[in-house]
Amino acid sequence: MSPKRTAIIIFMFIVLSAGGACLGQADNDIEPIVMPALGEDITGENTNQQSAPSIGDLMTLVDKATTTEDQEKNWSTPVKLVIIFGGLAILPSLLIMMTSFTRIVIVLSFVRRALTTQTIPPTIAIIGLGLFLTLYTMTPTFTKLNALSIQPYIADEIDFKTAGTRAAQCMKEFMLKQSRETDLALFVQMAKTEPPNDPMKLGLNIVVPAFIISEFRTAFEIGCLLFIPFLLIDLVIASVLLSAGMMLLPPVMISLPFKLILFILVDGWGLLAKSLSLGFN
Repeated sequence: MSPKRTAIIIFMFIVLSAGGACLGQADNDIEPIVMPALGEDITGENTNQQSAPSIGDLMTLVDKATTTEDQEKNWSTPVKLVIIFGGLAILPSLLIMMTSFTRIVIVLSFVRRALTTQTIPPTIAIIGLGLFLTLYTMTPTFTKLNALSIQPYIADEIDFKTAGTRAAQCMKEFMLKQSRETDLALFVQMAKTEPPNDPMKLGLNIVVPAFIISEFRTAFEIGCLLFIPFLLIDLVIASVLLSAGMMLLPPVMISLPFKLILFILVDGWGLLAKSLSLGFN
């Protein structure tokens, strides 16, 4: 594998790494740290300001720590392997935290629960459908990331640090579009920082958790709305069985075919995939 391709792989994992998600901020958000004079009280107001390193700074730190002048700024092979395998290990978590996968899988699970079909569709099928719907909904973001970050870096138009910063900004822009203002305000308040005029100036340590709880809330709202028609069918079937004196017959056994017929007649899977895909900005 050429050094250029290896660097691109490392760059992708670092940009989407959990450490970057928790600590990363844009370069223009980092304020200079002024060392206090000898004898000065350091427990004052300035200690409350949180200054987390950006993703670009983290990459520069690793680059300086693992290379020498004789290596022409190429990372050593053991460090490359550690970063690559570490990225592969946390890749499933990144898929859940920073993409549309969370909302899609939760809604699909609600549908299966509402249909009372036990393990039909199987879990592997639900995850597979969620994965491909995620790739579909995330294509505009990945296309923009490729155009602004990966391709310029391959063409030697920008350096490694700039490419990482641009990629992080692309992911942040997607997450901010899906996040509620109240959720962002909540984490800004807990971080004890001043809310900026531009949400893009917020650090990923604020944007990512706000995005996750926003996705949870949206997914549960959709799931509750999907439950209502199937719940009505269960209530009707249960009332009919009770009035007929068939109290020992489980209502779920009778209502299941009616719910499946209703779901098929309205093209439930197609409507569900369309609604989920169009629900992302």
